Amino acid sequence: MTKITNRCPWCGSDPLYVEYHDTEWGVPVYDDKILFEFLILESFQAGLSWITILRKRENFRKAFDDFNYEKIATYPESKIQELLQNQGIIRNKLKVRAAVTNAQAFIEVQKQFGSFSNYILGFVGGKPIKNKLKSMSEAPATTPLSDQLSKDLKKRGFKFMGSTVVYAHMQATGMVNDHLVDCFRYKEV
Repeated sequence: MTKITNRCPWCGSDPLYVEYHDTEWGVPVYDDKILFEFLILESFQAGLSWITILRKRENFRKAFDDFNYEKIATYPESKIQELLQNQGIIRNKLKVRAAVTNAQAFIEVQKQFGSFSNYILGFVGGKPIKNKLKSMSEAPATTPLSDQLSKDLKKRGFKFMGSTVVYAHMQATGMVNDHLVDCFRYKEV
């Protein structure tokens, strides 16, 4: 008899989406490099589906020097132009330029708070918020907290960090646990 695993329905049956759901989404992240990767990917996702970004993730890693924010912060115009020609990523000029700006802002936050993790987790008191969602319709696109964090990120110079993008980042990096309560990952994360 095959065991049926309850999952959040948003991941459907796409193997890449299922793998992401089962291993990454909602797991608390404390590593600045991973937090930066998610920030950049979320900023590129604005207006697109997350599966589109997941399918291009490896291309993004190669194109953006494995999300090395110190390197990205110093990209010259020639590198930006190279990225804008890269068919493996989202070639939105504003988003590509924002990645450089966001890397610079990220480093400034690290200097001020010791790490980006210290800064961002300060918004949730250092530990994830555990929601108790019973259906996807209960999952918000934004919250007062994502509004507050978005506003603060923008004040610090970050681009493409609207409240919806920020809430998706909070979900992805485990600042909030929005797995449905009947999902097998709810208790695991």
